[in-house]
Amino acid sequence: MTAAVSLQNVHKVYNNIPVVNDLSFTIQAGEMFGLLGPNGAGKSTTIRMLTTLTKPSGGRIEVAGFDVVRQSLQAKQSIGVVLQQISVDGDLSVWENMEMHGRLHHIPKQYRQQKINQWLEYVDLAERRDDLVKTLSGGMKRRLQIARALLHQPKILFLDEPTVGLDPQTRRRIWEIILDLNKQGMTMLLTTHYMDEVDYLCNRIGIMDNGKLISLGTLQELRSAHGQGLVMKQVGDRLEYLFFPNLEQANAYLDQQVDKTGMMVRPSNLEDIFVELTGRQLD
Repeated sequence: MTAAVSLQNVHKVYNNIPVVNDLSFTIQAGEMFGLLGPNGAGKSTTIRMLTTLTKPSGGRIEVAGFDVVRQSLQAKQSIGVVLQQISVDGDLSVWENMEMHGRLHHIPKQYRQQKINQWLEYVDLAERRDDLVKTLSGGMKRRLQIARALLHQPKILFLDEPTVGLDPQTRRRIWEIILDLNKQGMTMLLTTHYMDEVDYLCNRIGIMDNGKLISLGTLQELRSAHGQGLVMKQVGDRLEYLFFPNLEQANAYLDQQVDKTGMMVRPSNLEDIFVELTGRQLD
């Protein structure tokens, strides 16, 4: 079966500086994939290449079976993109933003208006259809971006930090929409700075650093590879982390210590693994 997204030995160089270096991974149809990395890791450049906004310097990228360089138009028609930045027009109404997007994708009028109604209902914005976008809250604008990205029925949805800056209740509503779309078969790639978001939403996780993919797998696979038990120890003004294959071994280590001051055992989580791999916090 053809992968929904495929990167093979992808490179991107800016001013003779490698930003993405020999990057390879695939995302299967229907998968919810999380791409993580500290600032400067190369994940934003990777998203820009996947969405045809910039060309790779080397390697091959296919999206929905189309080469993003040689078949960029077909690739664009197959994807929806929800950016971190608010990209809807504040001086247009909710409906007008959707209408303009539909026309740009040459969706026939009768079908277009039916789909606009459908997706505005889906993201709970039908009652705000005539309101100017600049009167909407941040969460409503983000939901409108999702509705707009879905209007032309893409096969793959790219979500670049879709809940950044939103309050917890609004974040949860966005999560519900994302999960429901994935259950309907939508393939998704998510970048985020929220570890709980990845843990809650994603089937598999890729971690980038310095332009390279340094770890790939499910959360359980990552925990099994790096250790499911963790001993935390206060050393001066910082914490040290010791990984163990399981909690039993972590507890056995703690029991052997004469001075247990400032020490505790707990299960490892994604943030622990991320810091262990990259040496720094995500944000």
